[in-house]
Amino acid sequence: MSCNVAAPFRFLCDQAAAWGIVLETLAAVGVVFTIVLMLALAIMFPRICDSAKRAVATIQFIFLFGVLGIFGLTFAFIINLTQQTCPTRYFLFGVLFAICFSCLLAHASKLVRLVRGGLGISWWIMLIIVVVLSFIQIIIAILYVAIYLTRPIDNCFLTPKANIDFVLILIYVLLLMAITFIVSITGLCGPFKYWKRHSAHIYVTVFISIGIWVTWITMLLIGNATLGQSPNWDDPVLAIALVANGWVFLILYIVPEFCLLTRCQPDQSNDTNKDLPCLLRQTVGVDNRVFTQDNLKNEPDSGRSSPHSHSPQFDATLALRELEPQKEFTIPRPQTCPNSYMHYRSHDLSNM
Repeated sequence: MSCNVAAPFRFLCDQAAAWGIVLETLAAVGVVFTIVLMLALAIMFPRICDSAKRAVATIQFIFLFGVLGIFGLTFAFIINLTQQTCPTRYFLFGVLFAICFSCLLAHASKLVRLVRGGLGISWWIMLIIVVVLSFIQIIIAILYVAIYLTRPIDNCFLTPKANIDFVLILIYVLLLMAITFIVSITGLCGPFKYWKRHSAHIYVTVFISIGIWVTWITMLLIGNATLGQSPNWDDPVLAIALVANGWVFLILYIVPEFCLLTRCQPDQSNDTNKDLPCLLRQTVGVDNRVFTQDNLKNEPDSGRSSPHSHSPQFDATLALRELEPQKEFTIPRPQTCPNSYMHYRSHDLSNM
């Protein structure tokens, strides 16, 4: 049963073609869920105790904005190809995915340093990376829309050429995807296991996204034509790719990141110290206090006790205190023995 609406909008409510109703439902739920996550991120931002996660939160908010646009763009593919939807499809498809993969690449670049004990790039450098990488795809999309789509609108309906052009303007996004995948693998190599989990989120997300993109590109260029369904299945394939990739972004990346967002980084200084050679390990705390106690035991009892003698803060100045003079030393002078003097004096008197 078809709904009583204009022809371009018939897949929004046509029960005979249920793919439109299913996809618009999933896209609408995705829009609502993404908005809820954006609000939750804004509320949880003051509670983020880790400075590294606080720096990434800004990028993740931009990432959610891109995901929100991906779910919204699904409706442009459920609606039939018209003069209004054609530029929207060609322009926003690549730009929105460029924003998302640029955010993932910036986060993965920071994790490469974090898993090795570094601080990683700051939030404003990540923001510059996202803006610059996304702006390149914006320029590509503007040039294509301004040069090729200013011709008669019938060119947008030439299915073989339109599909090839659609894939060609997304080559830059495919390059971003490949670079992000390689950088995420690099982020899995390092001594700090705490940050490896974040790299694993990006790795799995990009890996599944690559599978989705390979599938829809193959179907759009080869599969639909081979099955004899080239004009009819093109829009459903692209709409399914948008909804599937949007939910992959949310389930495999954003939701796991939210679970770790307010957790503080555990102290891993002891684990790092164990990996060092014996001569390079730091000796702090207990070792210094042991030597201090031995030195205190060997000191002579002066009959008085200092209030700082057992204080850990005073142990560091023990060597300086030992250099201070504690006794007054004088040069010994010769003295006559009274007994010997009286003996010789009595002997002289008797001889007289």
